[in-house]
Amino acid sequence: MSFDPLTAAFDLGKIAIEKLFPDPAQKAKAILELETMKQNGDLAQLNAHVQLMVGQLAINQEEAKHPHIFVSGWRPAVGWTGAISLFVMYVPKAIVMTGFWCYQAYVTISSGGAVLPIFPDLGAMDIIGLLGSILGVGAMRSFDKSKGVDTKGVSK
Repeated sequence: MSFDPLTAAFDLGKIAIEKLFPDPAQKAKAILELETMKQNGDLAQLNAHVQLMVGQLAINQEEAKHPHIFVSGWRPAVGWTGAISLFVMYVPKAIVMTGFWCYQAYVTISSGGAVLPIFPDLGAMDIIGLLGSILGVGAMRSFDKSKGVDTKGVSK
């Protein structure tokens, strides 16, 4: 049994069909109809998701055109804040913590130890996740440019 509600419902439907239809041809036909319903439901859900993304893209384009800096400038501000945070706090922290780890590893190896110390958690996953989300959008834009699509969505 699946944890996905849609799949679980269809699994229960298959069990019911197998018990209700003794004729193999009728059973196969009913299961085929059930699978068709399942596929159409998945396609409808995928279509709804795509429509949501297209709507969000239209909102983002309108925000970027807005003349007020607090409307059109929040994305670049978040990007610059993330980049500055990464390079001011996390990069020096990573260098220092890696240096300490290397020293501990050297002491462990030189004293005959076989197990190296665990590399420290740098605690940068929050800012890297934020930047990755923002840069993911930038990577899609770079892909669009490589395919000849300009910023207005018109092919070159």
